[in-house]
Amino acid sequence: MSEAHTDHVYARRIMGIETEYGVTSRADGDQRALTPDEVARILFRPVVEQYSSSNIFSPNASRLYLDVGSHPEIATAECDSLTQLINYERAGDRIVDELARKAEETMAAENRPASVYLFKNNVDSAGNSYGCHENYLISRHAVLKDLGLALLPFMITRQLICGAGKIQPAKADEPARFLLSQRADQVWEGVSSATTRSRPIINTRDEPHGDSKRFRRMHVIVGDSNMSETTLALKIGSTLLMLEMLEAGIDVPRFDVVDPIHRIRDIARDTTGRTELGLKDGSTITALEVQYALCEAAQRWLEERPDEGTPNAEMRKVVDLWQRTLHAIDTQDFSGVDREIDWVIKRSLLDRYRERLGGDWAHPKLAQIDLTYHDTRPGRGLFNVLEARKMVERWTTDAAIAACVDTPPQTTRARLRGEFLQTARRLGANVTVDWTRLKVNRPEPHTEEFSDPFVFEDARLQALLDYMEHNA
Repeated sequence: MSEAHTDHVYARRIMGIETEYGVTSRADGDQRALTPDEVARILFRPVVEQYSSSNIFSPNASRLYLDVGSHPEIATAECDSLTQLINYERAGDRIVDELARKAEETMAAENRPASVYLFKNNVDSAGNSYGCHENYLISRHAVLKDLGLALLPFMITRQLICGAGKIQPAKADEPARFLLSQRADQVWEGVSSATTRSRPIINTRDEPHGDSKRFRRMHVIVGDSNMSETTLALKIGSTLLMLEMLEAGIDVPRFDVVDPIHRIRDIARDTTGRTELGLKDGSTITALEVQYALCEAAQRWLEERPDEGTPNAEMRKVVDLWQRTLHAIDTQDFSGVDREIDWVIKRSLLDRYRERLGGDWAHPKLAQIDLTYHDTRPGRGLFNVLEARKMVERWTTDAAIAACVDTPPQTTRARLRGEFLQTARRLGANVTVDWTRLKVNRPEPHTEEFSDPFVFEDARLQALLDYMEHNA
């Protein structure tokens, strides 16, 4: 690792995504419908039987656990490039789908057959919200509060390019309508250390999962779960470019928006991007203009960006899609991105049915389509059907995703964790694992801490493996 990487992480960055899944089931015949809690417990039964816990690290070094509210959750292993992260995020879908398949087999064997549904969305029918959180490693030299404030204008307008779309049910003061984002109405602060209590856009809790003298972790809570690989690439890629520019000291346009949290809700309701944002200097700017300015800055950054981490060729694809999406919003001609951007794809589907149903966004059939778009089970969810029929664009391939289901990233610390887990499971060794520590518990505890997430080879790992082998 070069000295540049130890002090500045903009050229190569560790990233991860945490995805919470909605879960429900439909019983066959006259069987009683199971509650989400009951379904989740059946889902995790084989995990608990094998590991005596519902919170484990999977063979690909990602964290799999049952979160509060009966939500299966996958936190990807540490990734250091955009396509690698997309592959592991999609591998998470397959891991959870395998649990659902086994749960259906279990229920059939117990004479209570039912279909299990998994939804990669962010709001259920009762209004409960669950998240898709992004994690970006940043330098300890960066002041996270200042960095977060500089990012806020980008974050509140980012839904224009990567929202998942949602039908907002009718309220007392608002008719049913289509929103750009599922999460925009669920955040209540800009930058803070809170999580579930007040849901900030950027969480500042100091939990680096690495050397705290060198690194911090920026935890982004505002993003939607994306079904489209290309939308996910745009969401993560554009954010990476923003972070790189800010950490590298590039002159990025600054917009001191008045009351950004209130404005994020207004932006979600305006698919034209024309929402005016008041600035503290008394001027105004539209959400679309903010995105145009930041996209142009990113394009200029590519001319001098180090070709490390995510290759510049991939970042050029990100900027190209970013530009085309903004142009589509500006002109309201979405034909250039209607196979690539989640909210555009979804709205197109909904519009076809809405015209047949009288044009009312409140029709229950539309709500069903909205939800089914996010069903991750193969051959059933609407987006998956579109993908299988090659009606949407891909960023990666099924083969690349399949290769990541049981194999950890080979270019980050996850490789060490994966090899440790593989050996422990082969030998039946009693071990404890977290993001930074690997511990052999018996006969005598042996622990090593790996605080640099960029390091994927370390002699200390071999010593732990030898200790397990010797005492097997």
